[in-house]
Amino acid sequence: MKKFNNLFILFAALVIGFTSCIDGNDKPVDPVDPDTDDVLLIDSNISSNTTWETGKTYVLAGRIAVTAGNTLTIQPGVIVKGEVGSGSNATALIIARGAKIDAQGTASSPIIFTTVADEIMPGEIASPNIEANLTGLWGGLIILGNAKGSFAGDVTETQIEGIPPSDTNGLYGGTDDADNSGILKYISIRHGGANIGEGNEINGLTLGAVGSGTVIENIEVVGNQDDGIEWFGGTVNVKNAIVWNPGDDGMDTDQAWAGTLDNFIVVAGDETDHTLEIDGPEGSYLAGHTMKNGSIKGNNVAELGDFRDGARGMFENIYFYNFADPATTEGRGDLSLSGDKTLATFADGTLKFMNLEATLAEGVSLSQVFKNGTDEYATAVSAGANTVGADASVFAGWSWTYISGVISDL
Repeated sequence: MKKFNNLFILFAALVIGFTSCIDGNDKPVDPVDPDTDDVLLIDSNISSNTTWETGKTYVLAGRIAVTAGNTLTIQPGVIVKGEVGSGSNATALIIARGAKIDAQGTASSPIIFTTVADEIMPGEIASPNIEANLTGLWGGLIILGNAKGSFAGDVTETQIEGIPPSDTNGLYGGTDDADNSGILKYISIRHGGANIGEGNEINGLTLGAVGSGTVIENIEVVGNQDDGIEWFGGTVNVKNAIVWNPGDDGMDTDQAWAGTLDNFIVVAGDETDHTLEIDGPEGSYLAGHTMKNGSIKGNNVAELGDFRDGARGMFENIYFYNFADPATTEGRGDLSLSGDKTLATFADGTLKFMNLEATLAEGVSLSQVFKNGTDEYATAVSAGANTVGADASVFAGWSWTYISGVISDL
C-alpha cells in the first residue's frame, strides 16, 4: 500500500508540474486555486535584490539562479516548491558566486523547500500528504562561493555537479576563504535529488567552495534521492544539521572542505548507502575538516562510513546505533578506510578519530564494525548509555525529523 501511495503521489506531482501556468516571473500560479495571490511562480533568474514574503508560497518552474551581485531574502515561514522535472528540466535554486541568500527562518516559523506535490501550507511542519521517504521530485538548494577547493588539475574553479556545463552560474571556487554567500537558518529541504543524467542527482543542500563568512545553522534535509548535505571544498562552518532518509549518503565531503560540522544527526533510510562518505582532495591543496558531536541512526542496509581517496580531518564525539551485523549483511554496518591513500593519512595522523561510541548488534565486536584499526578510538555502549552525540533538543518543534519521533530513542 505504501508503494502504491508513493507512485500515486509521484503521478500527481507530474500532472501538477506539467499543467501549472508558466506565464512569467513572480506571477500568481496555483493549479488548485489559480486566483490566489499567495502562490507565485518563479520562472527566470533573479537578477536584482528580491524578497520572498512570509505567508506566501513560491514555485520554481525550472533551474533558477540568483546571479552575482544580488541578494535573495526569504522571510520566515515561506514555502518554496519545485516543479517536477529531470535532466535539463530539473528544478533547483542556485545561489551563484558573488550572490547571497538571506533565508532566516525561526524555530516557530522555518522556511521549507519541497515539491509541488506537497500540499503543505505555511505554518505546517509535517507534510499532510507525502511520506518522508519519497525522493527525487525536484532538485535542491545549491550555494556556490569563491573559497578554495582541491580540484583535479589544480584549477581554481570548476562546475558543480548536477548543473549542466553550459550554465556558468554553476561555477564555484576561488581564493577568498572568507567569502560570504549569506545566511541560512531554520531551513528544511525535502523530497529533492532529481536525476539530471546517468547516476547524477542533485543533493539536498550543496555547498560548493562556500566561504567562512557564510552562516549556516539549523538545517534539515528529508527524503533526498542523492546525498543529504555535500560539501565541495570551501571553508564554511555548519551547526545543527539533521538528515533523514538520504537515498545515497547522509553527509558527504569532497575536495578538501576545511570547515566544521558541529552537532548533527543522520537517520538512515531504506536506500541509504553511507551515513558518512568522506573523500580526500583531488589536487595539491590538502586541507581537512572537522565533524563533531553527531548521532547516527542506521538500519540493515546502511554503512556507518566510508573514508576514501586520502580522506583527512578530525571525527570526534560521534555515536552510532541501530546498524546491522556486517558479517551477515555483506559488509553493511561497518566503518572502513578505503585505499592506500586513506590508510596513509590515518597512519600519519592527518585523518583522526576520537571518542567514537556505538551500540552494536548482538554478538558483534568493535573490530568487526570499526575497520583498519579505527576500533582503537571506539567504545561499545549499551543503548541509551552513550556519553557523546548530538543535542537533539535544538531540532524540537521546527524539524519534521524530530516531530516524527524517529529520533525519540536518542
